[in-house]
Amino acid sequence: MSNFPLSGRVALITGSGRGIGLATAHELSRRGARVALVDVDGEECSRAAESLPPDRALAIAGDVTDAGAMQRAVAQTVDRFGRLDVVIANAGVALTPTTFRRTSSERFERVLEVNLSGVHRTVSAALGPVTEAGGQIVLISSIYAFANGMAEAPYAMSKAAVEQFGRALRAELAPAGVGVTVAYFGFIDTDMVKDALDGDPLADELLGALPAPLRRRLPAAQAGLAIADAIERRRPRVIRPRRWIAMSMLRGVTEPLLDAAIVRNRKTQRLLRAIDERGRR
Repeated sequence: MSNFPLSGRVALITGSGRGIGLATAHELSRRGARVALVDVDGEECSRAAESLPPDRALAIAGDVTDAGAMQRAVAQTVDRFGRLDVVIANAGVALTPTTFRRTSSERFERVLEVNLSGVHRTVSAALGPVTEAGGQIVLISSIYAFANGMAEAPYAMSKAAVEQFGRALRAELAPAGVGVTVAYFGFIDTDMVKDALDGDPLADELLGALPAPLRRRLPAAQAGLAIADAIERRRPRVIRPRRWIAMSMLRGVTEPLLDAAIVRNRKTQRLLRAIDERGRR
């Protein structure tokens, strides 16, 4: 599949009021694309759009859990810019680390509703015009698609499912000339990561079991740059930080070994018990 320059293209990005979504919007705009920013927080989305050139940005208040809202967002984008070439299903939520048995059904299902069903609704709404343009679909997964999801079960489940959705779409849409990128991010310095992890000493200690290079956070701008490069080069996947690439490539070997090590490690098990004993969150 040939390269896909972003100049003159139109992209729709969910969850783009801040974080990775907004950083990606800035990078796409810098490369000449026009961008529809979609976010559940309408005021934040409007402020985000104001940080971009006015002729290249459109702010749309929309909730990815609402299929009608996503259909309207796509219609508004096409009405404003005349086309839609790229859709980036970025909106997502995470919980403060909690064991499965201490996670309420409502909170568990909310994560799946946003992170998985929201991706489905976004792609479903945009599929027609993106296919017509021979464009690109970008799904935001996570290193949790192949890392152990202890204390983050619904988040890990959703991101593993998003990966499989992307792989299926890539095969199915290739005859139509549509590219599909799955982005796997580790720890990016966003409000979502800070809200879920920072200020929680148990979460900090649990992550401390990872080697320091794997814990290091990247700025959101680097994630946006990686997404833009992947779109233009029609890459099927992008992993950042790059140090997670080996873990992904060797997952068939490393996953069972790491899972067994987690079960045996006394410190990790002590921390998981402490997280469990503090109750529902």
